[in-house]
This record gives sequence, C-alpha cells and structure tokens, in this order.
Amino acid sequence: MAQPDGKKIFFENLSGAGKAIAVLTSGGDAQGMNAAVRAVVRMGLYVGAKVYFIHEGYQGMVDGGENIKEATWESVSSMLQVGGTVIGSARCKEFRSHEGRLKAAHNLVQRGITNLCVIGGDGSLTGANLFREEWSGLLGELAEQGLIDADAVQMYSALHIVGMVGSIDNDFCGTDMTIGTDSALHRIIEVVDAIMTTAQSHQRTFVLEVMGRHCGYLALVSALACGADWVLIPEMPPEDGWEDKMCEKLSATRSRGTRLNIIIVAEGAIDRHGKPITSGIVKDLVVKCLGFDTRVTILGHVQRGGTPSAFDRILASRMGVEAVLALLETTANTPACVVSLCGNQSVRLPLMECVQMTQEVQRAMDGRRFEEAVKLRGRSFENNLKTYKLLAHRKPESELPVSNFNVAVLNVGAPAAGMNAAVRSAVRVGISEGHKMFAVSDGFEGFYKGQIKEIKWADVGGWTGQGGSLLGTKRTLPAKHIDKIAEQMRKHNINALLIVGGFEGFLSLLELLTARGKFDEFCVPMVMVPATVSNNVPGSDLSIGADTALNAITNTCDRIKQSASGTKRRVFIIETMGGYCGYLASVGGLAAGADAAYIYEEPFDIRDLQANVEHLTEKMKTSIQRGLVLRNENCNENYTTDFIYQLYSEEGRGVFDSRKNVLGHMQQGGAPSPFDRNFGTKISAKAMQWISKKLLETFRHGRVFANTEESCCLLGMRRRALVFQPVVQLKDETDFVHRIPKEQWWLKLRPLMKILAKYKTTFDVSDSGQLEHVVRNRPKESDASVAM
Repeated sequence: MAQPDGKKIFFENLSGAGKAIAVLTSGGDAQGMNAAVRAVVRMGLYVGAKVYFIHEGYQGMVDGGENIKEATWESVSSMLQVGGTVIGSARCKEFRSHEGRLKAAHNLVQRGITNLCVIGGDGSLTGANLFREEWSGLLGELAEQGLIDADAVQMYSALHIVGMVGSIDNDFCGTDMTIGTDSALHRIIEVVDAIMTTAQSHQRTFVLEVMGRHCGYLALVSALACGADWVLIPEMPPEDGWEDKMCEKLSATRSRGTRLNIIIVAEGAIDRHGKPITSGIVKDLVVKCLGFDTRVTILGHVQRGGTPSAFDRILASRMGVEAVLALLETTANTPACVVSLCGNQSVRLPLMECVQMTQEVQRAMDGRRFEEAVKLRGRSFENNLKTYKLLAHRKPESELPVSNFNVAVLNVGAPAAGMNAAVRSAVRVGISEGHKMFAVSDGFEGFYKGQIKEIKWADVGGWTGQGGSLLGTKRTLPAKHIDKIAEQMRKHNINALLIVGGFEGFLSLLELLTARGKFDEFCVPMVMVPATVSNNVPGSDLSIGADTALNAITNTCDRIKQSASGTKRRVFIIETMGGYCGYLASVGGLAAGADAAYIYEEPFDIRDLQANVEHLTEKMKTSIQRGLVLRNENCNENYTTDFIYQLYSEEGRGVFDSRKNVLGHMQQGGAPSPFDRNFGTKISAKAMQWISKKLLETFRHGRVFANTEESCCLLGMRRRALVFQPVVQLKDETDFVHRIPKEQWWLKLRPLMKILAKYKTTFDVSDSGQLEHVVRNRPKESDASVAM
C-alpha cells in the first residue's frame, strides 16, 4: 500500500536489538493506561528490543521476582478497551528510601533493563528522575556488596527514562491532555446528562462533586460542556460574597423558565481565605436562601472507571510509540523526558521542567496568588475559564455594549454532534458583544425562504448536550437562490454571517464570495467553523462531530469483538462513513485495534487484500481469536464491503469465519462527546470575536462594507493553533471532485496502526517529537489545545 511522504525509517533502522525496555504504571490508575502499555510493548518488540512488564508499579520493581515478567505480542491482546491498568499500580513507600531504590536497581540489572517507560503522575515521574540520577551510585554500591560485577556496572552504566502522564485530573504542566482525562470527562458528562432529565422532571437543583483536589480542570471543562450554572474550582476561588451572587444567578435562571440548576464543585474547592467549599455546604446554602429542592451527587471513583474513550486510546497509543522512539534516540546526556501531545503533534519535554512548573502552580495557590496559578496552568486552562465566564454569566442589559450589528448563524451540510454547542456559544458571545443575533433554520434553503428569526440568550439554554442540529441543516448551496438570499440579507439587515457546517459550508462561502461582485449584501464579514463527522474540511485538522463519531465506531467495534468471545476464530469487516475521506476508518481503526483499514487516500489492489488475509490467517493460528477490518464507504468502487467479506470468508475457510457490519447513520447520532462540546464552544466563541473585530474595522459611512479576501474566512485547527484562513487561499489545497483536502495529517498515523497490528512497514518519523522546553505562555494565536 502507498505510504505518506516524509522522512521514513525502515524496520531495520529502528533497531532496539540488545536493548531491554520495562514499562510500569504507578500512582492512581487512569483509563487509557492499557493502550499505552500495549503500544510500548508492541513497538518495543517491533524494533527488536526485549520488553518487560513491571507489575504493581514501583512496589513490583522493589520486590522483583515474578513482578518483572517478559512481555510477548499476545500478552497485550484484548487490553486496548479495558479501563484501569492490567499490570497493576501501587503507591510504594519503600521506593522513596535509598534501600528500596537499591533493591530496584539490582532487580533491573539482573534482567539487563536500562530503559524505563513510566506511566503515572508527577510524583511517579519525579521518583523515576531521582532513580535515574542515582543510578551510577546505586550500581557502585551493588558492586561493592558483590551483588553485581564490574562488567555489569560498565554495561549498564546509564538508565534512560521516558515518562507518559497518566492522570484523570490533567494537572501536569507542559502537556495539553493527560491519559485518562477525556475518559473521566465522558463519565462526568454521562452522569450530568442523566441527572438533567430527572432534575427537569422535579424542578430540582443538583450539586455535583467531581475529582480534583488540587486541580479544577475536570470541574471547569465539565461545567463548560454541560452549561452548568455555577462552578467552584481551587485555582480561582470565588470573590467574597459569592453566596449571594450564586443564589441570584440560580434564581434568575429559574425565572426565565428553566426547570433545573446544575452546580459543579471540584473536591478541592476553597474560598478566598482557604476555607473548603464542599458540596454539602453549597446544598445547604441553596436550600436556606432559595428553598429549592436540592440534591448532592458525589461521583467519586466512577470517574476513574469504565472503558477508555477513543481520544484516550489514540493519545496513549501515539504516546507509547513515541516513548519507544525517544528511548531509542536517547544518550547518556539526554535529560529524562515526558512525551506529550500539543495540538495534534507529538512533543517531548524535559521531565523536571514540567514537574517544577506543576509544583509552581501549587505554590502559587498556597500563597493565594490565584491569577498566577491560572496562568501557570497554561493557556488552555485560562481560555476554558474565560469562555465559561463569558457563556454562563449574562451581563445586565445596561452593561452590554450597543453595536447595532445584526449577525446571522446557520448550519450547512449533514448534522454533526456538537453543532448545537457551537451555535449556543456564537449566540451568547454575540449578545455579550452587543450584537442582535439571528438564527437561520434549515441552512440556505431556510435562508432564501425567509426562515430567519432573532434568537435570545435563554433560547439556547441546554443546547450543549443535544445531538444533531436544532436549527435544522440542509446540503443546499446558495448559488441557485443567491438573489433571494441577498434579498433576505437586505430585509433583515444582516451585517455578518457565521456558518457551522461541513464541506458544503466551505463551498457555500466560496459561492457567496463570488456573489459579492453582483450583490453588495454579501460584502460583510463571513466565517465558517468546520462541523462534520467526515473531518474532510480543508484548512482544519479537526472538525466538530468527528470525535463523537469516532467514539460511536470504537464502542461498536468493542461490542462486535466481544460478541465473538468464546466462539471460534472470527474476522469482522466494518464499513464506516466519511465519503472519500478515510479519517474515521483510519483513526477509528487505531482506537479499536483494527488489523487493517481500507481507504481511498491509500490505493490498494487484490494483492494487498490477499496479503491482509494471509497475515490474519497467520495471527489466527496463534492465540489471537478475533480480527477487525475497517473499510471506508468510498474507498474503492469495485472492492465493496460485500466483496471484501466474501474474499475473507473464502480465503479464511478452515481457519476463521467472517461477519460484516455497516455502521451507517449511528455515527452521526447520539449526544456529543465532551471533546466536541468544548471544541464547538471554544472555536465558535473565537469565530464570533473575529466577527466583532471585523465589523468594527469595516464599518464606514454608516454601513458595513467588507470585500477583501480576508473578510471571508474558515477558522480551523492547524497543528498547534487555531487559524483564520481566507477560503480563496484554501482552493489550491482542495480536491473538489472527492471533497477532501489534498494533504491530511492523520495519514501519518496509518503506519502506527499497521505496526500495532504486527505488519512490517515503513514508519514516518518526520513528525515525531523533538525535545522542547516548557514555556509559561505561548503566543496568543497558538492556543495549542483549543479543543480541550
């Protein structure tokens, strides 16, 4: 099969021959740790290294014996979808002592292990770094005691360490998302969505307590994702008198006809004087001041449990492979590093720089320097807080700026989960900026028919958790009815347009831009936010809705594979959506542990199909019981899902049988994932702020007139940044026939999926992480984790 271009390293060159790598999980468990362990083991074996499990974290390293076992390819099968950590995790007092570390060093040297991959929080990683610094001294002591000889001291003179952060709290500085955070958000949002239905029935107020003793990330992001009325976090305690303000807010929300209130409290929430604010205190306050029927739900360890989300599986798999690459490239002088994700890019950061920054946050909080603590958490955390305040707390009419501008928002293309969160965000930010917001029903079809009405702050309450498109969306393009649309623009005096949609939205902007020559009504600021499950919009690496679709695919694949447990060997052929874009098949395949994924972007022929069948046949003859093959719906007009199913059935006869499944529109349905809710909310807020800026820039002589290319943009995520790009400039990057961008970043993940499925393949390391330094504040435009 064709491979993406780039600096490629072949299997023979990625040599780990003679090296021994050990992987351990330490501290609190987190969903996705197993995916990381699996990736480390399989990539390590792929490059020819010996790989060991260290069971029960540092305790197992100190105790040795059966706790340190050699890993095989099969020993990590069927663990991708399992929560927690199957190799166990334990907090170890003994490792904190010099004697404990001496025992651990002896156990590693006996097995020739000098490469450690540690998956844990800042405490676990700090311990690993201390161990590395003491290593040569520990070997000297072991030699003096006669436990190892001089040759062993020479041979194993340096210990190399790479860390991956596994923590549901997302409390580690320098990394956008830690392994487990997205899954924990899934658990919280599942509970909030369920609670909302019962709260509405009884007109109740619910106080939810979520984890986060020292970090309010989970509380803040879940509040943003469900549109909570109030949130309390340790980094930003409320001002004195918050009790009255909160009760006023709850009362005002009820007076507008809302039947419920949601308050989210981080377990470490405090007031300005360091006094704890518990969920019980909040409940008593609401009952006493307002008399509302109020209940408390403490989520506790539910947040740590369950299956890892698609995001966490992909993150952990990428990080596991990156960790092995980092260990292969390390030298005696290389500092211990943490592998992480910044935007959608792998990065390596010096471990101790990250730890020191994390500890600085705590010192700032202890010293009541809360503004500083928020800044130290990173731009993502700061932006989450600003966006939440902007959307949750409505200013009184008297405090709102008066802009006299009318802004219309509409959905174009197929429905995608998260569209409603984007519309809610746009409407509320627009109102906060003083604009009059108009909602257009049914896309451009509704536009030319005049289905346009003003939309108020309260009209979008509760929209974040709703799937599909509440405004209604159609694939109709504007060119056919351009004169009627211009008439409606004139009639409602629309001064700016915000489109939330897929490839049709992009085509619509190009048509509106062309129509400027004939109709002045379109000489207004226009911006598009990408929203499509296919993730095929040029100019953006990610689209709203794609994460929800990936989770639907991953969860369905888990169930389908489970259906074959205990039966004979079986291969499943699954068809995914995406048009000609193979994003869902490829990234879904990585998340679900697929053996192959057929896509249009990577042409294949009958020889490739035959090689895949033979490969699966070989695997099935060992202990592997189930195979998974994904096929993008338009990958090849002749090699259909039926054809591939029949081929596998015939060629696998006697070894395995086959089943097929077309996932269809279930990939478009369901409640949006936390990622899509937050991505939609934040990207739409940024688009709305751009519109406000452009309206002021282009308002002259009593009217808005914007006819430059820069006034008709697509806002997309590019590598580490959210970027406004004129749609005209994106034309050259687009394959209009197949409705996909000409270059797609995720193609570089395909070799990774093949390696983890035991294929010999080229591996493109041009995008692998380089050692960088932790920066306190990134430039404003490069908010690396716009989504979360």
